[in-house]
Amino acid sequence: MIKASIDLQDLRRKIYLKAKSDKTRRFWGLYVHVCKMETLQWAYRDAKENNGAPGIDGVTFDDIEKAGVEAFLEQIQNELVSGTYRPMRNRIKEIPKDNDKVRVLGIPAIRDRVVQGALKLILEPIFEADFQKGSYGYRPKRTAHAAIDRVAEAVVKNKTRVIDLDLKAYFDNVRHDILLNKVAERVDDDKVMRLLRLILKASGKRGVPQGGVISPLLSNIYLNEVDKMLERANELTRYGRFTYIEYARFADDLVVLVDGFRKWEWLLRAAYKRLVEEFGKLDVQMNQEKTRIVDLSRDETFSFLGFDYRRVKTSRGVWGVRVTPRMKARTALLQELKDVFRRHQSQPVDRVIYLINPILRGWVNYFRVGNSSECLGYIKNWVEKKIRRHLMHARKRRGFGWNRWNRAWFYDTLGLFNDYGVRYYQA
Repeated sequence: MIKASIDLQDLRRKIYLKAKSDKTRRFWGLYVHVCKMETLQWAYRDAKENNGAPGIDGVTFDDIEKAGVEAFLEQIQNELVSGTYRPMRNRIKEIPKDNDKVRVLGIPAIRDRVVQGALKLILEPIFEADFQKGSYGYRPKRTAHAAIDRVAEAVVKNKTRVIDLDLKAYFDNVRHDILLNKVAERVDDDKVMRLLRLILKASGKRGVPQGGVISPLLSNIYLNEVDKMLERANELTRYGRFTYIEYARFADDLVVLVDGFRKWEWLLRAAYKRLVEEFGKLDVQMNQEKTRIVDLSRDETFSFLGFDYRRVKTSRGVWGVRVTPRMKARTALLQELKDVFRRHQSQPVDRVIYLINPILRGWVNYFRVGNSSECLGYIKNWVEKKIRRHLMHARKRRGFGWNRWNRAWFYDTLGLFNDYGVRYYQA
């Protein structure tokens, strides 16, 4: 009797349940699932949904669609099965940051994104079973908003001493030997390990490329021991339902919050010392200039995932937290919009709105949580004024044309983005 083939979702679920039930289990026979056409098709769909720029070979999704997706995937499958697959070098893209610095992205070719995606689909359920509840970066059913809410809740519960960590070029300095050893603790498949080694070498002697499909999973695996240490600290100091240390990590962005009472000062020092030790084992450097210990009870603030956190008294007279978008994030958005208006100064207004609407929608959908109403209102008014100036410039007139166009016309007729409402995070 021939058994019916297990579909990919069922396979992932079974792998996860086995990994969850046995924390010491090492999985073998995984490579055959990576090479399956169903896995490659799923990985291709994911890659296409994310779109993105072409890799070093210049091949786009349109090129692949014209030549035939099936033939494209069959070629990848044949190379994987025969052992002749070799990833291409990543295309390097520099993204400007503050202080004239740049973030270096390594963009794989689409064929390599598909292979990485297939490998991730099979490895992810194994390591999801091991990841900790305070880790949120690029994990299934976990969002940045959940991490933001976790930190805000900790502040409300009087965890006012904060270790605001900054890791120095984390993604660029991941050691391949340490990472491969961590993967090998759960994977007993030489072909999978060989494929992963090839993928890592394509980005250089160290590091995982920011832009790689499998990079978020690998970065979480690398830092999982740090999360475990913080979880142990939480449990060891717990008293019933009360906890005195909390943390949240999103990729390389990590904050640790400790109870503000003086008796827990030792816990703050111990947590910092243990963090230094754990990062030392991983050969990860903490940026001493940007890493800070913050005391919210003294009206100090810290930042996490683009938001500023400040402890404030609520209208009921109890201590709460105010979570607002960082000024730097707002400034970056306005600069991006200014560039669009400047480059399309001679274009019709509907063309400009077509270009700025996706930018506004993406930014607002991320920052519409917490206490963002004032910031969102400012942006809305700013955009309206820029639209008015664009229309007046086209008519070679000065001013904003307050009497020429009412606000409703911008939104109802021109279709300008108009959803600036604050929404509360739903767990």
